Amino acid sequence: MGWRKVRVFVTGGSGLLGNKLVRELTAKGYEVVALYNTRKPSDDAGAEWYELDVRRTYVLEDLILKKRPEVVVHAAAYTDVDGCEREKRKAWQVNVEATKSVVRAAKVVNAYLVYVSTDYVFDGEKGLYKEDDIPNPVNYYGLTKLMGEELVRSSELLYTIVRPSATYGVGGSKKSFAEYVAEKVLRGEEVSALIDQHVSPTYNVFLAQNIAKIIEMRVLGTIHVAGDRMSRYEFALKIAEELGASKSLVKAVRMHEMEQWVAKRPRDSSLDTAKAKEILGDFHCSEKAIKMFAYEFMKTLIR
Repeated sequence: MGWRKVRVFVTGGSGLLGNKLVRELTAKGYEVVALYNTRKPSDDAGAEWYELDVRRTYVLEDLILKKRPEVVVHAAAYTDVDGCEREKRKAWQVNVEATKSVVRAAKVVNAYLVYVSTDYVFDGEKGLYKEDDIPNPVNYYGLTKLMGEELVRSSELLYTIVRPSATYGVGGSKKSFAEYVAEKVLRGEEVSALIDQHVSPTYNVFLAQNIAKIIEMRVLGTIHVAGDRMSRYEFALKIAEELGASKSLVKAVRMHEMEQWVAKRPRDSSLDTAKAKEILGDFHCSEKAIKMFAYEFMKTLIR
């Protein structure tokens, strides 16, 4: 039998992270099998694509068994926080049941599993959470992602749980907060951003690069891969400034004013990334990330 490339199976391949990760992995010479749910990326990025709703768990397991990947990256999730609160059954099926199936199939083919989680597993009462801090989700989305983590942890697989925070960038199947801010300020419209909610905005390009590095190094356990701690208001101001728009368009609002929210949000779910910096090196410069995002966003307007 001849030598073949390492095969990586990516769920959520058309998502905000997934679309960048597929590119990153194919560029590094991996053979990539990727899933999308409704929107196939216009550019296949050199991967083999399959349309699949991960709630069809028997098809999902069957495909992993057929493809026999050495690595599985489970990036597919129902990430709409209010949506998860409204549609608990769907949230459970996508975030928990599908993870259970991924774990089961990965075990059979003896694959190394990377599970993409979230800062929302924490309650936000202290901020700058370390990997070993006790999770305590305040909404259903966070709960389902924590259940997914536990399924991965209790498996006998070699695994890495990657927790980013407020992932942003261009190219996902739905708009990120940064894109929403950029669109508004470039049109000269006011945009509201929370001054009392702190996160660690994570640029999708850097997140993808670091997951590729994690796969290469086989970093095991839980790792926080995220940007610097800032309020959503500070983040929006930085985007406006980088795009050359008026910073006065960004209006500070407070969490108690968000009457349209269905789900409770953590007040400060920022992540401590000291462990990732030690293992992965200089891995996420927020200033550079915002510059790159602004450049990438402006390019989409020219197309």
